[in-house]
Amino acid sequence: MKKLFLILMLPVFMPVFAQKWAKDYDFVNDLSNGVSLVKKNGKYGFVNKDGKVVVALQYDESSTMSEGYAPVRTGNAWGYVDSLGKVTIEPKYEDALCYHDGLAAVKQNGKWGYINYDGKEVIPMMYDNARGFREKLAAVSNAKGYWGFIDTDGKLVIPFIYHYADYFSDGVAKVMKGEKTMYINRYNAVVQQ
Repeated sequence: MKKLFLILMLPVFMPVFAQKWAKDYDFVNDLSNGVSLVKKNGKYGFVNKDGKVVVALQYDESSTMSEGYAPVRTGNAWGYVDSLGKVTIEPKYEDALCYHDGLAAVKQNGKWGYINYDGKEVIPMMYDNARGFREKLAAVSNAKGYWGFIDTDGKLVIPFIYHYADYFSDGVAKVMKGEKTMYINRYNAVVQQ
């Protein structure tokens, strides 16, 4: 009977024992791309599932790993590291978001655009605000504060007609026109109000 109890309770206690190293940090995020974002004494880095440091805790800010890369901030500049700890893009941006669909939104000289994994600008820095790509579309805003959506080639596929736009999930995106909230599909048809 004791053996059966222990076998049944093992899955409950395993996560606690598996991450006993977590108490060594001020913040531990969920595992993503094989690593967890951690924070200690005001600095961020990444550890593997066993708690071994793979990206040194030397960054002032970071987001989670996505598609094998994470945006990291040193001082006022953002760049990217990979899940092995290698700096892939030196910090030089005013702001940076996670990679999705092979592209990351970055801000330079007050404008947003998108880069690929190599740091090559593939969509020009011309937007006042931007969100990351999801389902091959990204919400971007123009100088008048209106939001629309571009595809991964930078083509405007949904015009700048919204006061707010979020990213796509399961084929729909939350948008607002004035005070009215609705959900649209990728063809800009309202699917829910």
